Parts: sequence; C-alpha cells; structure tokens
Amino acid sequence: MKKRMKVLILNPPFLPKFSRTSRSPAVSKGATIYYPLWLAYATGVLEKEGFECKLIDAPARGLSLKEVIRIAKKFKPEMTVIDTSTPSIYNDVKVLENIKESLNCFCVLVGTHVSALPEESIGLSKKIDVIARKEYDYTLKELAKALRDKKEWRKVKGISYRKKNKVVHNRDTPFIEDLDELPFVSSVYKKHLRIEDYFYAANLYPEITIITGRGCPNRCTYCVLPQVMNGHNYRTRSVKNVVEEFKYIKENFPQVKEVFIEDDTFTSDKLRVRDFCDELVKEKLKVTWSCNARADVDLITLKKMREAGCRLLCVGFESGVQEILNNMKKGTKLEIIRRFMKDVKKAGILVHGCFMLGNKGETKETIEETIEFAKELDPDTAQFFPIMVYPGTEAYGHFKEKGFLESEDFSKWLTEDGNHYCIVSTPILSNKELVELCDKGRMEFYLRPKYIGKKVIQSITNPREIPRLVKSGKTFYKYLFKKVKK
Repeated sequence: MKKRMKVLILNPPFLPKFSRTSRSPAVSKGATIYYPLWLAYATGVLEKEGFECKLIDAPARGLSLKEVIRIAKKFKPEMTVIDTSTPSIYNDVKVLENIKESLNCFCVLVGTHVSALPEESIGLSKKIDVIARKEYDYTLKELAKALRDKKEWRKVKGISYRKKNKVVHNRDTPFIEDLDELPFVSSVYKKHLRIEDYFYAANLYPEITIITGRGCPNRCTYCVLPQVMNGHNYRTRSVKNVVEEFKYIKENFPQVKEVFIEDDTFTSDKLRVRDFCDELVKEKLKVTWSCNARADVDLITLKKMREAGCRLLCVGFESGVQEILNNMKKGTKLEIIRRFMKDVKKAGILVHGCFMLGNKGETKETIEETIEFAKELDPDTAQFFPIMVYPGTEAYGHFKEKGFLESEDFSKWLTEDGNHYCIVSTPILSNKELVELCDKGRMEFYLRPKYIGKKVIQSITNPREIPRLVKSGKTFYKYLFKKVKK
C-alpha cells in the first residue's frame, strides 16, 4: 500500500491563550480563546482527500516552540501549514523558519495578514515556500496533491511564491460554492482537539463553534474577514446539512452545553434562519445554540429562534451615534437597534453587545454617547474595543492615508500581556485616550448596581450560567480592577 503524504497544520505558539481566529486577534480579557476554525476546516478537506494530517493548536494547549518541534519531528510531515495574524506575524515567520530548519519540509503560510500583504510577508523570510491566500481549503488540497504527485505546484491557483527575485501571485482560487462538501468541523475537533481548551465568555461552557456559511453581504469598513478572506457573497450550507451536524455534536459530545454559529452574520438570510429553526423543532433536537447577528432581526424570527433553542446573539452595535455608524458603513439605524433590543428581550434571548470606539469622525463626546447607549440597551454582556485596523480593510487604508497610524510595526497591535492595543491616533483622540475610554466604558457598564443585581438574579434563577460567569469574570475583573487601582 502506498504511504500517505503527511501534512502538519499548525496554529503556532505565541502568547498563552492567544486567539488568532478572532476578528481582532489577542489574548482576551474575558478568558475567551477561539477554536482554530479555518485550520480545522482545511484539515478536514485534506483528510477527505486522503492525506494524513496532524492539527496542533499550540496556544490552546500551552505548547512551546520546542515542544511543537518535538511533535513535528516525530510526525515527519512533508508539508507544514502555519496560520498567521497581524499582531503575531513576526513570531509566526520565526516559527516557520524553525520548522524549516528542523524538518526541511515544504512550508506554507495562511491567514488574514498574509492574504492582505502577500508580497510584504514573503519578504520577511526566504524560508517561506508559499503563501496560500484568502479561503485556502482547496488551495492547500491542490498544493498538497501537486507535491504528492510530483507535479508543478507553481501552477496552483491562490498562491504567492518567490521566483528568483520576484514574487509571483497566481490567480485566486474561486470561493467554495457547495459548502455541504466540507466535512463537519466538529468531526475534526473530535479527532485532533480537546474542546475543553476553548472558551467563549458569552457562551455556556464547554461549547463548540461551527460555520454554516462564509462571506458577509455587509460592508463594514473595519471587518477583516469579508474584505480579506471570504468575500461579501454569503454562501451557505443547506439547512439539512447543518441540522445533521447538530445531531453529530449531540451524539459525539455529550458534555457540550452550547453550539456557537460563527458566521459573520447568521441572521442575514432570515428565511433560512426560520427554516433552520423549524427543522430543529421538527427533529426535536434540544440543543442550546447561539450565533452572530445584526440588530435588525424581527420579533417573529426571534421567537422561532428561541423556540428552537437559541440562547444568545452576539451583536455588533459599535456606536450610539448615527453619524459614526454611517462613517463605518454599518448600514443600520439607532431606532432599529432600539426596537431590536425590545424585541429580543420579549423573545427571551440574551445579547452580547460589541462596541467599537475610535472610528472615522469619533470624538470624546460621541464616545460618551456610545457608552450611555450601551447602558440604555443593557445587553447581558458588553465589550468595548478601540478601533483595531488590519491590512486589507477600508478602515486601515483610511487611517494610513491620513497619517493616523502610530506605528506600522505590527507587534505594536498588542500590549506586552497580549491584550488589544490601539495604534490609531487622530488630531482629536490619541490611541492612549481611546484605550482609556474603553476602560471607562467597561467600568461604567459592569459596575452599575443594576447590572450586578441582574447577574446575581441570573445566577440564582438560571444556574447553568454560573460556570461561564465565574470563568470569564475571574479574568475580566482582574483587568478591570487592575485599571481602577492605577
């Protein structure tokens, strides 16, 4: 029997509990650590094609570079795929160099940063063999097949590589249209990962994260995945296929308390959402789940979602000022947001609200309005981030063109502890002021007697919420009070 080609899929070591897959990669103040979603899907595609794969998530497992090298040497891969992000890119390239020197295998970089800046990224090291750009599942499959069959890999679509003194960029790989062809990502988790290593502060623990569609029809200027990786056409799995994965999760992960649907905006196709909910009810699948949503879901759909087991929506409100929402091309109205929050509370679904400070046109006064707006909406939990701009996004281009970037050293995107740090300073607001205003927003939101009382009542009336409240709260309040003492 012919020996199968081995492929190592690596979320490389960096800071402990660093989340590359997050839309804003960092070490979370709420203890959140994302699944290596895109690496896991690519692993499933490669295994389906007959390759022997090993998926290693070093930050989640707390593995050092030395330990990763030891595991890799034992596995002996012919190809290694390494994920990247903007704040970790220099580290990620160094990991690749160490892998190359230790194993002498074909090395590929993937991810948001190298997709946005392939030429600049290849320039960081001569040991980089290839960059697989954008949605890389099928690109890696074709590349691995070419290497295995000793064919010309330089003809593979979707890659960038060095040829003599030039960087060649092949045509993009077309986006995957039939997403039902992809293996269940949960089956990849079962084989390669330990789900207890992952935690989302807003979700019940332990949880499993899946994708039911790729791409986002919205045009928010700051959002990196649609602009750099998956495009703006929302391509979806069939309802039947998604429900089958819910069944798989229920049968194979009895310890899982919640399934999180990580589509950029799961609720953008409301008819599909209703069909999905109807199918869950029909199948009598009592699975608790949550998803990303826009603040425009109608009450009828919300009630169907609640009936089908939806517990929480993660919603990007971003600002409480209409002008700022318009500047970031959010495509929503304050009155619609207010109505949505009334409806979602009627339906009995929790909301994790996201607020972003520092977008185009922001002032101290507009930020104060946003903080007050967050308290008015009163979601179950809230996060306040300074504007984090990433290469390839419209927001990055705007602030760079205006000369508002404090640094283009990508390691400066994080603090020494690995938390988010803002490198945008305008004539009106400095980056330090933005970070301080985010801290102010968190303190004002979470230290309200009304909010604390609500959490106490929630713990008493709904004990299943206690584990995630304790786990996230221990980490979060450490950061909160650390700031208060200064």
